[in-house]
Amino acid sequence: MKQTYAKYLMVAALAGGFLFTSCRTARETTAQYEVTKVEGSMITIDSVWDTHPNAKAAEILKPYKEKVDAMMYEVIGTSAMKMDKGGPESLLSNLVAGVLQQAAVQVLGKPADMGLVNMGGLRNILPEGDITVGDVFEILPFENSLCVLTMKGTDLRRLFEAIASLHGEGVSGIRLEITKDGKLLNAFVGEKPLKDDQLYTVATIDYLADGNGRMDAFLQAEKRVCPEDATLRGLFLDYVRKQTAEGKAITSKLDGRITIK
Repeated sequence: MKQTYAKYLMVAALAGGFLFTSCRTARETTAQYEVTKVEGSMITIDSVWDTHPNAKAAEILKPYKEKVDAMMYEVIGTSAMKMDKGGPESLLSNLVAGVLQQAAVQVLGKPADMGLVNMGGLRNILPEGDITVGDVFEILPFENSLCVLTMKGTDLRRLFEAIASLHGEGVSGIRLEITKDGKLLNAFVGEKPLKDDQLYTVATIDYLADGNGRMDAFLQAEKRVCPEDATLRGLFLDYVRKQTAEGKAITSKLDGRITIK
């Protein structure tokens, strides 16, 4: 009896489903819907929202905030000057590219021939005076990691052409001469002209090594090594701490790495 009752229920369910779908019109079953309008607005997130903080939430977060503040406000060094980013070269981009070039020692046993960082990856200035951990997080907020690539001169030339088209990026170890409209005129690695049949090493970040930021020439690299736990932010923090331990302030200079002819 129970089996017969179950069969009746199953048949009824199938029949109901069939009737429901058959009631839909041909237009309903074949219609393709499209978004015709999207509306939105910007909500500014600033100190206005701190006027009436939630006391209970603030109390819960207090011990965590104290730990984060203690870490972020730690002074780890001193900058001898204010450093900003900008093309065709800048104090901040020159400094960070140089840190990358030197960091290749852990992969190659020596600095790379070239260091490269994109201007878009630098998100704040380095102020003159005390350098805190928070300052470094604001400059380098992304989890970008070191990658060291070995490239043929022909592919490196394509990379230089991309840098020229962007009117400059953060570079170290090379010298480029470009035109006002973003064309490459001359390229030097160290103090020697770029040779198409020679192999060169480049220390950069994984974002660029993956071909982003117009750096698709990296996809033709002969070799690529990206060591674990070697974030650009961590490398920069280590650099500042090392300089401080040696009694040195953090400095940079504009030395004609990219010039417009």
